[in-house]
Amino acid sequence: MFKVRVWIKATGEAMKRTPVTVVLDAGAGEQTRVTNRAGVAEFDLPTGAGRVFVAGRPRYQGHLDELIDIEIWSPTDSAYAADSGAPPGVATGSTAYPSMQTRSVDVDGRAVLTDSEGYLVDLADWSEGFVRAEAAAEGLELGNEHWEVIRFLREHYERHGVQAQVRDLIKHFRGLWGPERGSNRHLHDLFPRGGPQKQGNRLAGLLKTKGEH
Repeated sequence: MFKVRVWIKATGEAMKRTPVTVVLDAGAGEQTRVTNRAGVAEFDLPTGAGRVFVAGRPRYQGHLDELIDIEIWSPTDSAYAADSGAPPGVATGSTAYPSMQTRSVDVDGRAVLTDSEGYLVDLADWSEGFVRAEAAAEGLELGNEHWEVIRFLREHYERHGVQAQVRDLIKHFRGLWGPERGSNRHLHDLFPRGGPQKQGNRLAGLLKTKGEH
């Protein structure tokens, strides 16, 4: 038995609900597990040489023994190509896990999968078309302020490797919009279904933040 631990290099934050696939080079087996809250996936395959795929992307090749640490910059990192050699059926950027309940959103004539709450199953499926489609499904009429928040959320994640906290949003938008429109209350009025950290992150194509239910 051995373990794979996945974490974000910039922040040290564990990557939970992340599919990890191990393929033994000797053909002795292949298993997919989902990381727990500590970012750890456990495998009962024999130790030996093999490859590790995280969210469908190759992240490690070599000896598999005890604990393998895998650091990533961002699950939305576009530096990895979609045809990077992932095992068949594993989506690039996928957050899927066993028995996950999903639903489909029509995005410009294409079916895009989300989980039951509206978070993307494959982070690579994000587009402005998805924002419009998911917002309509949630009964939210988008305006310029919504788009500014969504773009800030994505830019903050790409820059820092972690989702923006409420204080980051307030600091930024108070400076941009003034104290009233940049307040916590106004930001929650803009995103009434969970505020910018929940509904905003969903529309921005990001993962759930800690503490969300």
